[in-house]
Parts: sequence; C-alpha cells; structure tokens
Amino acid sequence: MKEVNQTDPIGQNAIKLISNVCFSVFVFSVLIFSVIAIAYQPPDPWESSRALTKVFTDVENATFHTDSSVLRTGEDVAYAPAASPVGSITESTIEKSEEALGKNVTLKPGCEDVDSSVVNCSDPRVLIAIQRFNLRTFKGIVFLEYQAPVNGTRPDECDVSWRFRNRKEKSWRRYRDFRRYRIGFKDDCSVKVVRAGRWHSGVNARRFRSRGNVTRSGQRARGAPPTVRDDEINDTIATLGSDSAFRGGKYLYYSRGGDHCKGMNQYLWSFLCALGEAQFLNRTLVMDLSICLASTYTRSGRDEEGKDFRFYFDFEHLKESSSIVEEREFRRDWRRWEKGHKANVPVRKVESYKVTPMELSKDKSSIIWREFAGGPEEKGNYWYRVCEGEAGKYINRPWQALWKSKRLMNIVSAISGSMDWDYDAVHVVRGQKAKDKKLWPHLDADTLPEGIVAKLQGEVAPWRNLYVATNEGFYNYFDKLRSHYKVHLLDDYRYLWGNTSEWWNETSQLNGGRPVEFDGYMRVEVDTEVLYRAKKKVETFYDLTKDCKDGINTC
Repeated sequence: MKEVNQTDPIGQNAIKLISNVCFSVFVFSVLIFSVIAIAYQPPDPWESSRALTKVFTDVENATFHTDSSVLRTGEDVAYAPAASPVGSITESTIEKSEEALGKNVTLKPGCEDVDSSVVNCSDPRVLIAIQRFNLRTFKGIVFLEYQAPVNGTRPDECDVSWRFRNRKEKSWRRYRDFRRYRIGFKDDCSVKVVRAGRWHSGVNARRFRSRGNVTRSGQRARGAPPTVRDDEINDTIATLGSDSAFRGGKYLYYSRGGDHCKGMNQYLWSFLCALGEAQFLNRTLVMDLSICLASTYTRSGRDEEGKDFRFYFDFEHLKESSSIVEEREFRRDWRRWEKGHKANVPVRKVESYKVTPMELSKDKSSIIWREFAGGPEEKGNYWYRVCEGEAGKYINRPWQALWKSKRLMNIVSAISGSMDWDYDAVHVVRGQKAKDKKLWPHLDADTLPEGIVAKLQGEVAPWRNLYVATNEGFYNYFDKLRSHYKVHLLDDYRYLWGNTSEWWNETSQLNGGRPVEFDGYMRVEVDTEVLYRAKKKVETFYDLTKDCKDGINTC
C-alpha cells in the first residue's frame, strides 16, 4: 500500500497560534492608539498649566511675576508651514520664467550695443536677476511675490517691492520690503545685481497711503512724509447689523475682576480662559478692547487705563478665528433692543467663578453674565479661576487665536531686515533681578560688560551683527561689545515708532488722533521677536550665568 501524505498537525497548529498572536497584538495596538488619540491633549504652549495654576492659586498675591518676558502666542507655536509654500518664489519658478523668456524675447546677438550705464528696469531679465540674488542673499525668509521693478534715482538703479514671510515665524502673515538695486551686465550681456540697498531703500517702489500722517482734524501733519500702506491690517470693530442679529445670538459677558491692571501675562492667561469658555458654551464672547497696562511697563510707574488691545495683539486674526463682539457695540445694541421691544433679553447673572462652565452648558439665556462681584482685591476674583479644577478638562485655551500685533511685527521685520536677517543675538536680563542678590546672587556680576564679551567670544564670530535684547536702561552699557561686534540695540531703531513712522500714524488713528506711547510691553514684544529670529542666541540664564531663571534653587 502507498503511504498517504498528511499535513503535520503540529506545524498547522503552530501557524494558527502565531497568526492569532499577531492578530491579537494588532488589535491591542489599535486599541491603545485609539485611547491615546482620544485622551491626549497637546502641551499648553503658554507654559505648564500645572505650574501656572500653582502660581495663580496663591490668591493673596495672584500676580504672574514673569512679565520680564513675553509669553509665546499663536504665531510662535502653530505648526510650521512648508518651507516653500505654493506660489512662493524658488529657483525652479525662476528657471521656468527664464524658459518662457527665452521663447518670447530675442536677446541682442552681441554685447557691443549694450550700454552698461543705463538699465531698462522693465526688462524681465532684471526682475529674474533680482529674484535670484535675493534667494542667495536672504536665506532666512520666503519670497511670496514681486512687483514690477521701477527706475531708481540713477540710470543703473532699479527699485523693487516684494512680499515675504520669515521662515521662523509659524503663521502665514506676510510682510513687505522695497529695496534699491544697482544693476550691471556680465560679459555675455546677461543681467547681474552689483549690490542691493538696505531695508526700505527702494522708495520709488513703495505705495503711499492716501491719508497718512493725519491729525485729529483729519489733515496730514505738516512736513510729515506719507506712510507705506499695509493692506493686510484690518482691525476695525464689526457691528451686529440688526436687532434680529443681536437677539438671535448667544453671548458670554465677563465683567472686570481682579485681573484688571495685573501683569499682561496674567491678563492673557485669564482672557484665553474666557475665550475658551465661550467656545465650550458655543457663545460669542463680549470683549472689552480697553485694557489696563500694569505699572511694570509704564513710564509713569503707575497703572495706566485705556490701552487698546489692538496696540499689542492682532485683532483681525482674533476676529477671524473666534466669535467675539466688542463690548461698547454690544451694549449699544442691547440698549437699542430693549428700547424698541417690550420683552427684555433673557440674562443669567453669575457672581461666583465657582459656577462651572459645565453647569452653564444647557442654559438657554441669551446672555450669560459673569459679574465677578466685589472689589478688585477680593480673594479669588480672577477670570482664570473659571478654568481651574474639573473645568480644566473641558476648557482649552485657544492660544492659536492670539497673535502679536501686525504693526509691532512690522517693526520686528524692519529691524531684522536692516541686518539682512543675518545676525546673532544675546539676551541680557538685568533690572530688578540683578539688584536682588538673595534670589540671583551672581546675575549682576555675570552680566557685566567684560563678562559678556568673554562669553560671546567663544560663541559669536567677530564683527557679526549682534542684537542685544535687554532690559538694561543705560544705552552705553554695552559699548565694550562694539570693539568686537556690530552692536544693535532696540533704541537704535527709535525712528520706527517716532512721530513720522507708520506705526505712529496707525496707532494714533486707533486712539482717536492722540499719539500712543511706545511702552515697555511693546518694547519687550519687539525685543523678544527680534531675538527669536537670530541665527545664534545666547541666553542669560542658560549661558551667561549659573543663577536660576526664577531664583535660587528653582533650576
């Protein structure tokens, strides 16, 4: 008889066992991943929520004390856009332009007819040469679009305007520069850039604002030059438009509480709590644009009322990313409704922060009004406390909705651009911290000019552009650095916020024609952002001194 071949039952069972194990591992992995995806919340970009809550929980002295630096906002921590977004100018787009040019433009057969002293700025080859020069020279920015070159003041000069964004900035905000270029010709008659002018040197390529430098009467100030238009700023206050639009809305209204006139970082932490609750409740936040600047940042040394939110932050982006209404406009519409209708608008007043957002989630009232009753010094009378405890699991602070003011960021771009985006920076913290020897025993000595020079010589190459971001008030304090570096300080750029500047004109218009002081918080915002864009950064508490940033034994 023939033997019958049979499959080995042991091998078959082993294969089944392995398959079952692999499938079980796969299912278990999917389950774990799903749980993580559901439960995970990205780290709060403002700082550790636990650490901030610990600072604020001390209601006897609930002031955020780290106002010597500016908390990161949405444009600093959002996901970075691609290095070369669609529509940006790259080497490949330039090559395509050259290919199209070769098909449509007949170049002269020789160089004998070319007058090197005269340049036709409308020649497409001029723009191509400038684009290629900019790509080689300014590697820290992404070029988005160019305007057609126009004549400069000399026959061999062309002025060009272009829009860009900084590679280190995570938002899609665009900025504009216009420069003057000296144009020449190579031996084969091709166009070359001999040299480029400085930031905003191509004045013939700029577009003027039709009503720049206006006074309160609406007339342009005598002798003041027209300003450059930034068409991308639109921080006008929206109106509801009709009674039905007002009555059909659902609103969350926060009255002033203990946060008023506290440090700016505490104000922001509280404001984003209010905005987060409004989003959780699917309501429109009633927002007071008038804020109080704490004495830390005022020249008078006193708290100053009546500062406009738009001086410091991007109101246009906030409007686009969140549902908000300005307080005065809201109250005006509210009064108009109740004057024209017998029925009052349903309002629920909430006096304690202990009433959680979850308890209000099913409330049908048109207006939920958190009053934060009591004087500003009442314990616990702070907006951010609404988001503490159990509410913290439901309320996410929408940090991505808050960007720094585009007007201040234009100053940042002007300072960075004046150094051709090719600079290093050192952050020197002194001020009150250097005087407090109990918390910072070595800081004063470690930030003396001689010590800074010794440290920088091992970090920064000689004669580099060096930006010094500092709260040291004495301008000449850093003179010893000038023997080694091209030193730049914020006060070197005072013309950017002086009385003939674009910033001056724009903020004055927001302020009813009254000049706006370039205050301490604005200075820190600009200093911080210029520091952030440096190629190499030397920090105080990580490089210059061994003292801890928040005092002794806090490292």
